[in-house]
Amino acid sequence: MPEGHAPNGQDISLHNQKCQCPGTSAHQGGAASVPPVPAELADIAPYDDGCFREKLEKLVGEEGFEHAIRFVMPDVDYPQFVQHLLAVRNQQDFQSRIVGGFLEDLARKTSDGISMSGVENIVEGQSYTFISNHRDIVLDASFLNVCMIRAHRPITQIAIGNNLLIYDWITDLVKLNRSFIVKRDVSKMDAVRAAQQLSSYIRYVISKRHESVWIAQRQGRAKDSNDVTQESLAKMLALAGTTKDFASNLEEINLLPVSITYEYDPNDYLKVDEFVLRRRDPEFKKSQHDDLLSMETGLLSPKGRIHFHFGKPINDDLRAIEGTPRIQAVHQACALIDREIHQGYRLYPINYIAYDRLSGTDAMAGNYSADEVKAFDDYVERQLGRVNVPGGLVGDEKDYAREMLLAMYANPVRNQLAARC
Repeated sequence: MPEGHAPNGQDISLHNQKCQCPGTSAHQGGAASVPPVPAELADIAPYDDGCFREKLEKLVGEEGFEHAIRFVMPDVDYPQFVQHLLAVRNQQDFQSRIVGGFLEDLARKTSDGISMSGVENIVEGQSYTFISNHRDIVLDASFLNVCMIRAHRPITQIAIGNNLLIYDWITDLVKLNRSFIVKRDVSKMDAVRAAQQLSSYIRYVISKRHESVWIAQRQGRAKDSNDVTQESLAKMLALAGTTKDFASNLEEINLLPVSITYEYDPNDYLKVDEFVLRRRDPEFKKSQHDDLLSMETGLLSPKGRIHFHFGKPINDDLRAIEGTPRIQAVHQACALIDREIHQGYRLYPINYIAYDRLSGTDAMAGNYSADEVKAFDDYVERQLGRVNVPGGLVGDEKDYAREMLLAMYANPVRNQLAARC
């Protein structure tokens, strides 16, 4: 797997500055001063450059971090890797040189390449709320920032659920990597306060720091690839708006939908496990181990081709629904996001074959060959053979598992056809 990356072989001088974490006026990578994070938002904000060095030194001393690095990079010279890390002086360098380099290596070794389209929709000098479908716990936002680096666009801040912050060192790692925290383990009483805080933080980043953010269109991945924006998420995004109009409040954060397509989902068989277990027991809950396994599998397993399409910002469409009653406006705004995401999918033969198999037709036969059908059948059997539930698949569960696996690859075709009608 990838080895550690030196920052282009350069010796980078270190900042000997007093620690300044969120809520202080640290500079970002030597750029002009930015407004400090308001105190009421500080606990979910990424680390500022003022405490970058202190947090990085703490991270590289964590046994869990070292084990994780050695796991994903078995050939790494860890002491040398630590030297490279400690030569980094700010978040910008950390993301573009260390994290970006690692992700480029990961893409080379576990995919057939990352392509992108629609970059012209990202206007220089503007800040965006990138909202995308959600396929992979770690890589969706990570590979989006790879695209941003390649396109010479500013790196985005990343929303991450605190359910994934299983260890303190993971919290330090993601906050060093410009991630802000989505609180998902709160009581119903605290849920509104958490939503207000998150909405306010996104607005602060967009309007005060003039940076972009990424957030998924729903809480958790769409296990069946039926990508639909959660209305509760849209309501959260509008919550801290400055007007009484829902659409106008969304316009303030400049939503730009992003379509993410993986030719092969490394976690597809694990998602089938979850479907089967939830069918047996509707109250089934994933464990922390399940999340760790999903992250590991997504990182290290083959993904085929990967494509990111940056759609058009939806502010013009939102202006058309200004003044609409709130319930209707929420529904229409979500539909606008969904349509842009669905239209932007890059579909592959596996998607078209799965669609034809589920629909019992050959309507999409012009998009694949006989050899691709054989490869598809072999892949499906291989992945179904990896399904691992207690007692194995019994009764009609085998048919159900096959149907759900096919649906993961067929639903993007269904949604794109509907979006283009």
